[in-house]
Amino acid sequence: MSREMPPIAVADSFEPSAETARDFRNALGRFATGITVITCDSEFGPLGITANSFASVSLDPALVLWSPAKSCKRFDAFTKAENFAIHILSEDQKEICNGFTKNGGAFDGYDWHACPKGVPLISHCLSRFECTREAVHDAGDHAIVVGRVTRVSTQPGKPIMFYSGKFGGFLEQ
Repeated sequence: MSREMPPIAVADSFEPSAETARDFRNALGRFATGITVITCDSEFGPLGITANSFASVSLDPALVLWSPAKSCKRFDAFTKAENFAIHILSEDQKEICNGFTKNGGAFDGYDWHACPKGVPLISHCLSRFECTREAVHDAGDHAIVVGRVTRVSTQPGKPIMFYSGKFGGFLEQ
């Protein structure tokens, strides 16, 4: 005996192209992510950038990645940095996220210090990964920066989430 299946809603479908770039970006935005701030020391002093392109790569060795846009004014500083830190922000750190979205030197008013390698370390993050650059790979209009994790700091808290261009929280069930 066959069961009739309910009709399936047909989603918008398209081939990624220059004409559908905004639609492609919106589709990618349907993946909820956490928010990170990546920091490094640079010839201009402490530098930071907000990114949601963070991912784990390997447990052994401990590797993580993130992907800066080539169009970003801070691209060269971050892809050339030998050492950097990735900070996973908590729901209380939305201001920090916004600050580094607009200004790479937005450290004023935030609790931070430089580690012995000169990398700015932001305090009170859910997790922080201090890294040495392992590799940088070309990836279209971005690069993939792979870091070897040399130190981890973590504390309890709730994450700040990003979905469809908006900030939100995480509900525990």
